[in-house]
Amino acid sequence: MKETNTPAHTTEMTRRRVLKLATAAGAAIALPSVALGNAAMTTRPIPSSGEAMPVVGLGTWQTFDIGDDKADRDQRRDVLRELFEQGGSVIDSSPMYGRSEGVVGDLLAELNLSDRAFLATKVWTQGRDKGKAQMGRSAARFRRPMIDLMQIHNLVDWPTHLETLRAWKAEGRFRYIGITHYTTGALDSLSDIIAREEVDFVQMAYSIGVRQAEERLLPLAAERGVAILVNRPYESGSLFRKVKGRDLPAWAAEFDCASWGQFFLKFILSHPAVTCVIPGTSKVKHLIDNAGAGRGLLPNQSQRERMAAYWREI
Repeated sequence: MKETNTPAHTTEMTRRRVLKLATAAGAAIALPSVALGNAAMTTRPIPSSGEAMPVVGLGTWQTFDIGDDKADRDQRRDVLRELFEQGGSVIDSSPMYGRSEGVVGDLLAELNLSDRAFLATKVWTQGRDKGKAQMGRSAARFRRPMIDLMQIHNLVDWPTHLETLRAWKAEGRFRYIGITHYTTGALDSLSDIIAREEVDFVQMAYSIGVRQAEERLLPLAAERGVAILVNRPYESGSLFRKVKGRDLPAWAAEFDCASWGQFFLKFILSHPAVTCVIPGTSKVKHLIDNAGAGRGLLPNQSQRERMAAYWREI
């Protein structure tokens, strides 16, 4: 990461903000470690509004890019139904994800759950007019006149689209606006933008194996009051491949962790600047397991350091 010239007083304010968030997060997640299956999913406030957001959502890249096959649609319908059964509501998509927006919109309508969903998607094109047309199509595919969160996908033509996003938010067509990327190479660009522009959300990659966001972006987001959505929490499955054949360490039970998937997600959620993580899946059993990371205790700082050290030794 490149060096930044951050004033000392700003750095100290950032530290205080992160500590304040950590204290609030710790209070919010101190649920009993029994009967977690019946416990409500933890929520965290969206900084710009205070609205409570469930900490585990659903990504749709590849997993919802399907056709009209009934079995495929039934399987995804069950996943969406289970998301709400588990206390979640956040669904993230993009025009880049093939048919995913339309599939989500169709299935939520069939389930009568559209009004309960927190729908996030993206604009992914060049030019103001093309951006407006694309965002209009996204709303039509979702079957919703209002989209909860509109993001600029991978920072494509972001200065142009940010003007439209602000105008359409003011008109009530979006509730929140944000920017996204999935590579660590873009973390400085994301940070530079939120340092000088007003956005509600940043979506970026972060995991126990890829932690560069901790250096600047996560503390800056905490200081600026920007919500964080985390994509690629499993690094396209590489984290699971690394632990194949290994038993979960017994001490993971100290923070109500029952699987490797929950281990990875709870590490992410234990950072106080993170608002929500959005793992993608097309399987109900994986959705249920993912949602389990949003219940019970999260690792405290010493447990978090132990997790990181354990990961380095594997």
